[in-house]
Amino acid sequence: MSISDLKIIQLPRITDHRGNLTFIESGRHIPFEIKRTYYLYDVPGGATRAGHGHKTLHQLMIAMSGSFDITLDDGLDKKVIHLNRSYNGLYIPPMMWRDLDNFSSGAVCMVLASEFYNEEDYFRNYDDFLSAARGGK
Repeated sequence: MSISDLKIIQLPRITDHRGNLTFIESGRHIPFEIKRTYYLYDVPGGATRAGHGHKTLHQLMIAMSGSFDITLDDGLDKKVIHLNRSYNGLYIPPMMWRDLDNFSSGAVCMVLASEFYNEEDYFRNYDDFLSAARGGK
C-alpha cells in the first residue's frame, strides 16, 4: 500500500435545525466490514498516540470532536492529514505507519477497524515496519 491509497471519505450528513446526523454502513460507505470500534479521548496536551503500523488491518479514523493530526508513512513517503470534521473519515489501508498528535482540547478520535484486536497484526518497531514495507519481510 502507498500514501496514494489514503482517502478522505465524506460520510452521509443529514442536516436539521435540531442538529445533524451522520451514519456509517459497513461495505457501503467504507470498504470493509466493521469488526471493532474504539476511541481516543482526554489526550493530554503535547501527547502523541499510535506510533505503530498494521500488517492487514483497514481503519477509518474520524474526529468526532475537536481536531488532531495524523502523520502517515508507507515506508517511502509521508503525509500529514488534519482531521476536524465529524462527517469526514480518513481511510487508512494496511502497511501504513501512523502517529497522531496535535490534539485540540476535548478532541475525540473514533476508529473503525476491519478486524478484532490481534497483537500479531501490529508493527511496534519502526525499523521492522520499514523493512516489511520495502519488501524485506
